[in-house]
Amino acid sequence: MGDETGTRHLLLLHGMGATGEVWLPWAPLLERRWAGRWLAPDLAGHGWSPQLPAYSFEALADRVVAGLGPVADRLGPRDRLVVLGHSLGGVVALALAARARQLPIDGVVGLGIKVAWSPAELDKARELAQRPVAWFASRDEAARRYLRVAGLAGLFAPDHPVVDAGLRREDGRWRLAMDPAAFAVGEPQLPALLAATDVPVLLARGEQDPMVSDAQLKELGVPVATLPGLGHNAHVEDPAVVLDLLAPFAAPGRP
Repeated sequence: MGDETGTRHLLLLHGMGATGEVWLPWAPLLERRWAGRWLAPDLAGHGWSPQLPAYSFEALADRVVAGLGPVADRLGPRDRLVVLGHSLGGVVALALAARARQLPIDGVVGLGIKVAWSPAELDKARELAQRPVAWFASRDEAARRYLRVAGLAGLFAPDHPVVDAGLRREDGRWRLAMDPAAFAVGEPQLPALLAATDVPVLLARGEQDPMVSDAQLKELGVPVATLPGLGHNAHVEDPAVVLDLLAPFAAPGRP
């Protein structure tokens, strides 16, 4: 899977409520612009990934590592990983890059990470985590709910194939694949996560993202990129612009 000089492989981590399928529109771009392989797993409790007994950023990262096992076995001795995570996935990316894990990670890009959480927001998240699974009579109803929960409403149509991984049908009814308990993952401690890693980190946000500000990111003391005209799901709105953020980590031989 590698070569004599090593290859950088790309790990893409989705946000809360979404699935790894959200990265599928990136496939044509990655085919042209990324020399290594790319992986887009479902985080625990999302899509086809089993639930966790309790959710934390470390536990989510542990599940990603476990899923990487067969892939890691095929990595060459010089091969490395670059991790791009959106929102929740960005926090998990930083947890993966902790020096204590000793993973072969060359860099992390965290996109749209919500840094500041009010007590009311944390209370709301805990309340959502305690709600029972909601059932819907039709796929369309469930799909529209999925798109709202994942923050993808208006970016994908309800009948888009990307939506399928976020839904389950049982006994003629539909529900979201996501485990509601994942909402209780808590508030990320960004300063501690950044202090625990030695790899280069870039934090990015869409200019119109209401969940995090430039000022909040700049307080963290790492490079910050603001993407003009884009919102919280910048990776869906303009994949090429977000992929450009990875240029410093791109493998040799590609533009």
